[in-house]
Amino acid sequence: MAWFDDDIYEFMADLADNNERAWFNENKKRYESSVKAPALAFITDFGPALAEISEHVTAIPKAQGGSLFRIYRDTRFSKDKTPYKTHVGLHFKHALAKSVHAPGFYMHLEPGGSFFGGGIWRPESAAVKQIRASIDTHRDDWASVKSDIAAAGLEFAGDSLKRIPRGYDKEHPLAEDLKRKDFIVTTELAEDVVLGDDLVNHLATLCKGAAPLHRFLCEAIGVPF
Repeated sequence: MAWFDDDIYEFMADLADNNERAWFNENKKRYESSVKAPALAFITDFGPALAEISEHVTAIPKAQGGSLFRIYRDTRFSKDKTPYKTHVGLHFKHALAKSVHAPGFYMHLEPGGSFFGGGIWRPESAAVKQIRASIDTHRDDWASVKSDIAAAGLEFAGDSLKRIPRGYDKEHPLAEDLKRKDFIVTTELAEDVVLGDDLVNHLATLCKGAAPLHRFLCEAIGVPF
């Protein structure tokens, strides 16, 4: 059984061309049936597979306070005042996380740009210091994580500092890793995979591939894996 059909991508493309409240209100039932309902169903069905990877990562089939990000953009501090996101975001976060800035897994659905992500995006200052200290202290473990990530076909992504953080030698052998602002790995998701009936297993395989990084980050910031 497939969870999504072509209309999820068609709807998001149409929304990108008509990103205004009047159009969305006229097409809200289409959003509910083509995007929200199947996304919540997928989250429900993905829960058991996720629990086999880590019992501390949550799959909550809710659009408010759950694993499905709201379609509405927060425009308060943005120059871009378009009201809606033109992608669908599913975030499976750590049970102890108070925000998205904690270990977790992510599925991003967007016409021409769907992808999987795992790790921590833009951790807060205290957490990033703990992660960098753990990379420095447990160099062999970090090397093993990087090897496992490469073997799983995942790639590190995200932003980095221009200079090595204060307190570390600029000639440090792991300088590029210590410069990271984000500790995430990603890979593309083909549309036929997203629209297929094996999406749960495919995403579970990607989460398992990212699990060594997830475990390392959990241990670094002191939360259970």
